Amino acid sequence: MQQAENPSPEQMQEFLDGSQELDFHAEGRAAIYAWVERTLRPQRYPKLSRKSKGLVRRYIAKMTGLSRAQLTQLIHKFVKTQEVKPTVYRRRRFRRRDTTADVATLVAVGQAHGRLSGPAACAILKREYEVFGNQQCKRLAAISNGHLYNLRNSAGYRRQRIDYTATSPTPASIGERRKPTSEGQPGFVRIDTVHKGDRDGFKGVYQLNYAQQAKL
Repeated sequence: MQQAENPSPEQMQEFLDGSQELDFHAEGRAAIYAWVERTLRPQRYPKLSRKSKGLVRRYIAKMTGLSRAQLTQLIHKFVKTQEVKPTVYRRRRFRRRDTTADVATLVAVGQAHGRLSGPAACAILKREYEVFGNQQCKRLAAISNGHLYNLRNSAGYRRQRIDYTATSPTPASIGERRKPTSEGQPGFVRIDTVHKGDRDGFKGVYQLNYAQQAKL
């Protein structure tokens, strides 16, 4: 159903009382807001009576599908500025406190002392600056435990910090390294596995070596 740009109160009431299917198309929020403005302006909404305002509100709500709260906000905006436009929000970007050099210093501390806990790493950074006068740790001397973990989880830190974990021997006997006893029969194979170690907490690969031992 197509509605007139400036419908009369009678036409609005007829539309609200009717049972015709609603066919309202608008591409995006800006188009809906523009239609609301074009409807409110010819009606001179601020000067209407309370009853007439209610009629206009019901008409716009049925046409656009806007909620009561949304429609109230748009009408208040129109009464105040004579315009209905989407609000443009600007995200506030906070100034970065930590520099690339700070991340590099944190990486160096981690490589020198291992994967320390947050409080232990904070204590080392504070001691480096206050006791030994290390100027590289000046900005990190007062770092909090939570922010230290934020830096450890940052992309810059992960690019520089690489943890290698050597393979630990297993207490369970899952294999036996010995020369196979073929007793002169062909077809025996000697298999050996070599663990390449872990990296950044992820399990490393196992290299499989095998040699066929046969006696003809």
